[in-house]
Amino acid sequence: MTDVLALDLFPEGLTPTVLVLVLLAALTAGFIDAVVGGGGLVQLPALLLVPGLTPVQALATNKLGSILGTTTSAVTFYRRVRPDLRTALPMAGVALVASFVGASIAALLPAEVFKPVIVVALVGIGVFTVLRPALGEVTALRHLGRRHHGIAAGVGVVIGFYDGILGPGTGSFLVFALVSLLGYDFLAASAKAKIVNVATNLGALLFFVPHGSVFWGLGLLLGAANTVGAYLGARTATSRGSRFIRVVFLVVVTVLIARLGWDVWTENR
Repeated sequence: MTDVLALDLFPEGLTPTVLVLVLLAALTAGFIDAVVGGGGLVQLPALLLVPGLTPVQALATNKLGSILGTTTSAVTFYRRVRPDLRTALPMAGVALVASFVGASIAALLPAEVFKPVIVVALVGIGVFTVLRPALGEVTALRHLGRRHHGIAAGVGVVIGFYDGILGPGTGSFLVFALVSLLGYDFLAASAKAKIVNVATNLGALLFFVPHGSVFWGLGLLLGAANTVGAYLGARTATSRGSRFIRVVFLVVVTVLIARLGWDVWTENR
């Protein structure tokens, strides 16, 4: 691994044209992530276009860009929605630890191991959401007290680990879990998901940074573009409400299914 003190700024093969494409992808990803998650579907594949960038370096640099965007959307959502931090913060804490663990084995287990399972899960999520049109319109908590916080912590552990080891769709999984398992509306779920997503990005970075996997110049540029997209997305989501978020959620889940399904199909041929 490269010494972290060297602070590599940009991959050697990065050209101005590819940089512009990656930054446009980061802007788009920030907007999508802020509304309902799934921005990694756009940003991470764009990073893999950079010549010479390994999958682990792409994942690590993606986390640096993403944490700036998710922080911006989390702050914007908090100011406009005021989510209950008694659920969000403990959930974020366990998700951070789980993400660190996931990142620590990201280089050991190939993504191909997880992709078929993720596709099946996404299909189930999409069908469930379509068949229940009232899902997430209003907050109607299904559990209270210790059971509520226990389920939230379990969600944080599972999705935090997933974000550390792979990542795309993390925000969408968080939103769906908060809506379907705990009973939040889509707007409240998105607000909490952003706080947890900041923690999962931070957990992965705490592993990647000491191992020298981050290209800092590229990551900070990604973060700037991601931040602009995240701010616009968060303001749009909070002004348009739960129905808008539900529609975007279904679109993102559909695209995730198509993209990951295609990966599974081509890798197994």
